[in-house]
Amino acid sequence: METSILNSNKNEKKYISLIIFLSVLVPLLVVILLYLPADLRPKNFDASIFPHINAVLNTLTAGCLLLGLFFIKNKNIKMHRAVMMTAFVLSSFFLIFYVIYHFSPNASVKFGDVNHDKIVDEAEKLAVGTVRYVYWFILLTHILLAAIVVPLVLFAFYFALSNQIVKHKKMVKWTYPIWLYVAVTGVVVYLMISPYYQ
Repeated sequence: METSILNSNKNEKKYISLIIFLSVLVPLLVVILLYLPADLRPKNFDASIFPHINAVLNTLTAGCLLLGLFFIKNKNIKMHRAVMMTAFVLSSFFLIFYVIYHFSPNASVKFGDVNHDKIVDEAEKLAVGTVRYVYWFILLTHILLAAIVVPLVLFAFYFALSNQIVKHKKMVKWTYPIWLYVAVTGVVVYLMISPYYQ
């Protein structure tokens, strides 16, 4: 039943249009929230717990992705599907919490900002040293690939659910390593910046 519903041409066009729409909307929404002026953000909303929750969500997502690979290599399609769906749900919650956090007034934390004044001065840069460049490389690749992985994951799931397994396999050759990199680097970024949260 699920396969026949997803496979009709009319429905396929709808799903592809929805995937494209979400693939544009999600990164656009994140960019808007990142650059939203402070006076447009809620004043008394404390979202300081969200980065910690997101680190847990990313850790669980990475675990599910590794289990998903293990199960598919062992031809356990039922468990593969279950853990990959779990990874998808966890990543979706991550995205929701990420957006909420960046809508809050306390979203600006800078790597190396020891005194929490939202400015990394020369003394703080010197104290951090070259680790700062490692952090920025990991963060920038994480952000770039997080934006890219959204449509890849959606198409991979669509192909799997519509039983287009050949297309699904081709898609996951690119999607899986990118998704795993995004999940793992999300945790690494959190661990690196967590000393600078107030």
